[in-house]
Amino acid sequence: MEKLEREVEMTIRHLRVLKLVKEMEPIGIMKLSAETGLPSHKVRYSLRVLEHGGLIAPSQQGAVTTERTATFLREMTGRINALLKSIQQM
Repeated sequence: MEKLEREVEMTIRHLRVLKLVKEMEPIGIMKLSAETGLPSHKVRYSLRVLEHGGLIAPSQQGAVTTERTATFLREMTGRINALLKSIQQM
């Protein structure tokens, strides 16, 4: 259960960062850190994960969303609801 809890916490963090990038783009690590209250190394890791997934891209002014971001966020709601349903059935 601890591993699952850590994964959920990390996913929540990545989604928080992604939503802030979408709202405030372009945005840098320091601004994201200040807005989220997260240390810069955790923000940097989340940005790296999001970039690897093609959901954000770096720019000279900071992170920006990609053409995949909006679709991903829409689909994420359905995926989260499906997971919640599975957990409730346990």
